[in-house]
Amino acid sequence: MTVQPASLERKTFVCQTTLGHALEVDVIGGNTETLRPCVMWIHGGGLIFGSRITSPRPFLVQALVERGFVIASVDHRLAPEAKLEEIVADIGELWRWLHQAGPGLFGADPRRICAAGASAGAYLSLIAGYKLTPKPRAVASLWGFGDITAPWEADPSEHYRAAPLVSRSSALASLALTPIPTASGEDRSQFYLYCRQQGRWLQEVAGHSLPGGKDFLDQYCPLRHIDESFPPTVLVHGRNDSDVPASESDGLATALREKGVPHEYHSLPGVGHGFAGATVELVQSTEQAVAEFLHAHIVANAARPLAPASRELER
Repeated sequence: MTVQPASLERKTFVCQTTLGHALEVDVIGGNTETLRPCVMWIHGGGLIFGSRITSPRPFLVQALVERGFVIASVDHRLAPEAKLEEIVADIGELWRWLHQAGPGLFGADPRRICAAGASAGAYLSLIAGYKLTPKPRAVASLWGFGDITAPWEADPSEHYRAAPLVSRSSALASLALTPIPTASGEDRSQFYLYCRQQGRWLQEVAGHSLPGGKDFLDQYCPLRHIDESFPPTVLVHGRNDSDVPASESDGLATALREKGVPHEYHSLPGVGHGFAGATVELVQSTEQAVAEFLHAHIVANAARPLAPASRELER
């Protein structure tokens, strides 16, 4: 199917939350003529930076639109001004809005909505798999993570400490006046770098740290909440990821397999975070596989057999 360029244009809508603030949503491939399956896409950025306007990647957008999806790329409040509990509440508000307003505004079918994202967005999508009602029909996690209490996140990162150390004053100076993403171009990533260098991500993002905050933090560890009712899930992770270790997706794949949850795991040798070091061919074939998995589990499961319940591939 050939997609006309206009179908890939973004149209911005505003979600007025019941929490007293507004969040913007970029919709791609929507129309009001017919209901279509929907992907709620959540951007990455360590919950500290990033924006709906920078993702998902163009080839994945096209692959999803060609398979009949409408994509809703969402913003949420950012840490440290907003804490993890508030950020997850934003995802719940956006989920409610997609189900209530999406059908009339851009043809999102409330019976066929999934959650997907990259890095921290993948993490939030995995949280959506057990916290949201109704559950997502499927989840896509690209270099996501399931255990925020693991040393890679809780302790100082040797990888990030190899870079010049960021002072706390410089880190704070990089933050905007509002925790809601803007188009002004501020580089909040300096605060993320500071947090990873100093082992302060949990405290600054979640408002809790180990060991005293373990019970609170466990609520936000998807790895501990995978059961037989978890949505079908596709995982993608590079083996050379120095930001989020591939062991995070390894653990998620093991839990999904043990609980009998339909899933695919695309493990990419020699590839870093965000497809770093991957060939164009590998990126496109992997993104196509993600789109096909979502299509199988959200769109086509009534029309043809599903893929095998469990597939773990080294590409």
